[in-house]
Amino acid sequence: MSGRVGSILIVLLLSFFIYMGYRYIHYRNVNAVSDAAFIKSDQLSTLSFKVGGRVVNMRVEENEKVRRGELLAEIDPVDLKTKRDGVLHSIESLEKEIEAARLSKERLKETLRLKSEISRENLKALQMKREGKRHEILSLEEKLEKSRKDTERYHNMLEKRLIAKADYESVDTAYRSMSETLLAMRKSLQVLEAEIEKAKRGVELAELTRREIEETQKSIEAMEARKRALKSSLEELEKSISYTKLHAPFDGVVAKKFFDAPHMVKRGSPVYAIVDPASLYCEVLLSEKKLTGVHRGNRVKIEVDALKGRTFRGVVESISPTSASTFSLVPRDIASGEFTKLDQRFKVRIRLEKAEGLRAGMGATVAIERSGA
Repeated sequence: MSGRVGSILIVLLLSFFIYMGYRYIHYRNVNAVSDAAFIKSDQLSTLSFKVGGRVVNMRVEENEKVRRGELLAEIDPVDLKTKRDGVLHSIESLEKEIEAARLSKERLKETLRLKSEISRENLKALQMKREGKRHEILSLEEKLEKSRKDTERYHNMLEKRLIAKADYESVDTAYRSMSETLLAMRKSLQVLEAEIEKAKRGVELAELTRREIEETQKSIEAMEARKRALKSSLEELEKSISYTKLHAPFDGVVAKKFFDAPHMVKRGSPVYAIVDPASLYCEVLLSEKKLTGVHRGNRVKIEVDALKGRTFRGVVESISPTSASTFSLVPRDIASGEFTKLDQRFKVRIRLEKAEGLRAGMGATVAIERSGA
């Protein structure tokens, strides 16, 4: 009797193990199973400042939820603000200098206009007066020549006692008077020539004023260039001041806080790491031998190591077109003819239906239903 019971137990145990073995083999046949899976996030960001300085305020701690645009940390902006105020003061001073130079230029232009008009009109009048004086001298020279001849004729007549001495003296006196008048007119012409030269110098001085206006304009242009450079520096400083505040780029959870305030940081040094739980997905490195029947849209069962007893569901979203080793930094060299065949793995991305409780970096085991299984 006892032997019969023992035989039955052995048969039952063998049946159980055969059944379990069948289930295991069947499960592996209808599902592509792998434990080389991890929970990842599309939005896992390490945040840093775009400027260096002394961090004086850290507003959130690890595992705290943050909203997009929320202020997370601040660098003391006092040095940057001092530089900005200095640049603003320089711009204001330069603007005053530019305005003063522009007023000076306008005054010089008006002075040039008046000087040019006066000098040119004066020169024109003197030149006309000179021409008139020259005509008068020519006319007087002709009269003087006639008077000279008359004087000589009267002198000859006097010597022959044909005229009275008083008649000769009258003609001679007229000749001498006319000579003195001509001499005075020639001196007057010389004075006019000197005045004309002076008027010409006045025109030249007006041209010097024009060159002074040109130099003033060049000075204004140089100051305008300096002003543009200062405004560019001001914009950069304003940007740098805005960079002293670190904001959350998206809704998420603080995964890591790298230090506590106060703390000196360099530009680009990590401050916070933030992850968006809503962007979690599962990535599995699937052996090429298990790819049979695995296609986009296949259903997936996921068991996470850290959450025993819970099963998550998902769908195959994409399959990498190349193996994970394709872009290895040290590719395999088979030129020598020596070759050992290795099992290649392909990245499979799985979209999660629910991600409650999951965290980026968790290990998992996945079972992908094969098409047609």
